[in-house]
Amino acid sequence: MVMQHIPAKAGKVLDMMGSLHESLTPSARRISDFVLANPAEVTKLSIAELSHTANVGEATIIRFCRTLGFKGFQDFKMELAIELSSHSKNEKSILDTDVTPEDDAELIGQKLQTTINSVLAETLNLLDFTTLEKVAEQIRTSRAVYFFGVGSSGITAEDAKNKFMRIGYNVDALTNNHFMYMKAALLQPDDLAIGVSHSGSSAETAKALKLAKETGAKTVAITHNPRSTITEHADWVLVNGNRQGKLQGDSIGTKISQLFVLDLVYTLLVRDDVSGAQVKKLKTTKALES
Repeated sequence: MVMQHIPAKAGKVLDMMGSLHESLTPSARRISDFVLANPAEVTKLSIAELSHTANVGEATIIRFCRTLGFKGFQDFKMELAIELSSHSKNEKSILDTDVTPEDDAELIGQKLQTTINSVLAETLNLLDFTTLEKVAEQIRTSRAVYFFGVGSSGITAEDAKNKFMRIGYNVDALTNNHFMYMKAALLQPDDLAIGVSHSGSSAETAKALKLAKETGAKTVAITHNPRSTITEHADWVLVNGNRQGKLQGDSIGTKISQLFVLDLVYTLLVRDDVSGAQVKKLKTTKALES
């Protein structure tokens, strides 16, 4: 896959590294791990000092910075310092949400709330809102929209089907790989396929998007990793967050961030046709009444 540089902006450096972590080379991953664990310290190091501490070459550090969209190490350090200066003093607690045997139900609830707040903030940091608007417009103008996903992401696909159908869109969700492949192979150029895979490495969802793209249909990937396999077959990529610590059942953050992205798209569609969406939702609600 061709690695594209992602434009950097203050306030998203750490989130960007987290989303790209699995697609980095082993040496770049060592740099990323060190920066994520010691961000404040890194802003005070020279490139030679970081090279020694992280046990990587200076050239590797420069390539790492350019991979993230920076010109070099100094630009990277400057943006990182800006990001850290904007954080509240207690924000580090976001990463300290592991459940311990001593935690009571109320404290666990507070930790889950912190996890959810964190992952939503990260999602807003990582999303490209111009792309979000384009995806909403593509849904609006497509003949039909198909959501593909397996496992937990399949549940997200089903939820999206329910949400978009309620306001009148011709949508379906497929979560069985055989059905996904058959449907994808039969799409038309004015259809839209949306693949959901948090890791971006779901072989089934990636194959479905590939088949869809071969028919001429437009494709969207919703994933945490903007350089994962699924994105190779996507016209547009929407990135969801995942900064969750090691909480038991940490898929709650993944699930909520995926639903949040889709809810943003849904809200854009409603925004541009409030009266029409209201009429259709009333009709579908009435149809479900006993």
